[in-house]
Amino acid sequence: MSEFKHIKIAISAKFKELEQYTLLTTSIRKDALWETYLAAFPPGTNEIYRERAEHDCQCCKQFIRAGGNVVAIVDGELVSIWDVDVPEPYKSVAAAMSNLVKGSPINGTYYHYEKQLGTDISHMDSDNGIIAWGHFHHVLNPIFVKNKDSIPTTIGRQRTSKETLKRALEELSIESAETVLELISQNSLYRGDQYKDTVQKFITAKKDYLLSKNQELFIWGEKISANIAGIRNSSIGQLLIDLTANVDLNTAVSKYEAMVAPSNYKRPTALITKGMIKKAEDKVNELGLQDALQRRYAHIDDITINNVIFANRDAKKAMNAFDDLAANVPVKMDSFKKVEEITIDNFIKDVLPTAGSIEMMFENKHINNLVSLIAPVTASAPNMLKWDNNFSWSYNGEVTDSMKERVKAAGGKVDGILRFSLQWNDNLDDQSIDFDAHCHEPNNNHIYYPKAGDVQRSSGILDVDNTSPGNRIAVENITWSNRTKMEMGAYKFNVHNYSSRASKSGFSAELEFDGDIHTFVYDKPLRGGETINVAIVDINAGKTTMKIISSLDSTSTSKGAWNINTNNFHKVSVVMQSPNFWDEQAKGNKHWFFMLTNCANPEASRGFYNEFLNDELTEHRKVFEVLGSKMKTPESNDQLSGLGFSSTKRDSVLCKVTGNFNRVLKINF
Repeated sequence: MSEFKHIKIAISAKFKELEQYTLLTTSIRKDALWETYLAAFPPGTNEIYRERAEHDCQCCKQFIRAGGNVVAIVDGELVSIWDVDVPEPYKSVAAAMSNLVKGSPINGTYYHYEKQLGTDISHMDSDNGIIAWGHFHHVLNPIFVKNKDSIPTTIGRQRTSKETLKRALEELSIESAETVLELISQNSLYRGDQYKDTVQKFITAKKDYLLSKNQELFIWGEKISANIAGIRNSSIGQLLIDLTANVDLNTAVSKYEAMVAPSNYKRPTALITKGMIKKAEDKVNELGLQDALQRRYAHIDDITINNVIFANRDAKKAMNAFDDLAANVPVKMDSFKKVEEITIDNFIKDVLPTAGSIEMMFENKHINNLVSLIAPVTASAPNMLKWDNNFSWSYNGEVTDSMKERVKAAGGKVDGILRFSLQWNDNLDDQSIDFDAHCHEPNNNHIYYPKAGDVQRSSGILDVDNTSPGNRIAVENITWSNRTKMEMGAYKFNVHNYSSRASKSGFSAELEFDGDIHTFVYDKPLRGGETINVAIVDINAGKTTMKIISSLDSTSTSKGAWNINTNNFHKVSVVMQSPNFWDEQAKGNKHWFFMLTNCANPEASRGFYNEFLNDELTEHRKVFEVLGSKMKTPESNDQLSGLGFSSTKRDSVLCKVTGNFNRVLKINF
């Protein structure tokens, strides 16, 4: 036993040396520590003494179980209490213990409830008198001694802080942080200055983390302030999360402002930074796209016969006086309840080839289907779009593909099993009106604004909740993501005017199940506190089909939009697919455009959208989002505009066809 003092003294000295740093533990089982210690002695060096092996004693066992897995990070390297230089056989034992301890993940900070680990010396009676036995022993620095009951809480809190820091460093991008710094520097973030130092230090920590040889040691070894460690869980952290996830810059900052800014706060400057502008400008110059940015409404002379599916020979002729009068008299929709139905594919294949002329019924529900074809001002400009032509399109309200795009932009999920989306304030005349989407599930669970953000047992969640839309179109969204958790039976959907006063306009809503979308339009004002029942649907036992039991009736009130009236038939000049499907291309969602005679957007329109741009411009999406909203087409009456229908949305339209047969058809999309 006389040689044991070498490892005993060395271990205590190493313990004291490591106490200059933060003591940590690794996640090795206490029993495994002791078993490895006994098994590490070379043969013949741990013989049986009386009943047990010479080094198999309870005092050393207590020490090893209590502190054998202690480590510290020294100059970026993991060091254990077993990293000592001692003679054999203890050299082999120390090496085995070091490899075991350092080969396990860090578990947390180290504290003990007693100031001494192990027992220094014990005595035993023998035939030769009393024998003194030395054991592993160390007197802890008081800073590592805590009340036994408080240790789990302290360790858990520190572990959570490190896990939070690790998640932030792994998930938040440097680019998003640099964007936030630029916004702060140009005074575009409410109280941004108070986060400036934290964001700057986060960028430094993130860069050091990426360059570190061992990222786990970096997390546990660096003394990083609580503000940086917890940045992900702060309001500025939510902004960083959204920007990292490529959420639209304006949407992301608006969400941040909703958390921290008063309701009457007005942002002083635009959400675009000089650095972002410079990078985007350099890319545009590099690709020679300066002329491609200038856009205008397309007209009939811009397209060729290869771009269209159908062209009316009379498209360019002015309508006579009787046509003008007829276009202003609403049609009774009840007379079209029983008409022949046909899919859009069969309509194109079987009907269009023999059609002489076509008229489309423009219903109130089609207001958001109004669409314009957009062309470059300079026909020879280089193409900046994903497809092999320079034509784009813009729907009414400047959305590219129905209500779903607005829900996505607001942070809602649109790819679930069941979705109920609500939209209002389309004409910006209900800027302080608060509409709420409600659903009563089959088990009577009520999903509405008090449960916003909470995932229900059925997997249903209200993930977009608007209070007052302000100067923008508002949406709310309820979605279900897990078919197995959903209830079978009747789901009741309604819209409530939470405001104390009446609205000026109504709303539109979408109900989607497994990709099939149903659209409902209510174009009447809602009284303060009024509730409108939108639909009751039944989900079958297998949760594979949805049947509409009752739903909102469509209104027959006629109103004007884009120079034409609703609930009237209008002549079709051209039928075409969207430009991303011209010349046998298939890039993105397919749209079918029915361009109508005299249909014209009375305002300037957006010339391009980020989702249209080619991949080389993707990294500059934030600049192009602002650029696209500013570089609109000039107003013009000479344009190709009409009704557009997307392959992603269940929809229908009535159509009068003259030719070999004269008939009215209902085209289903």
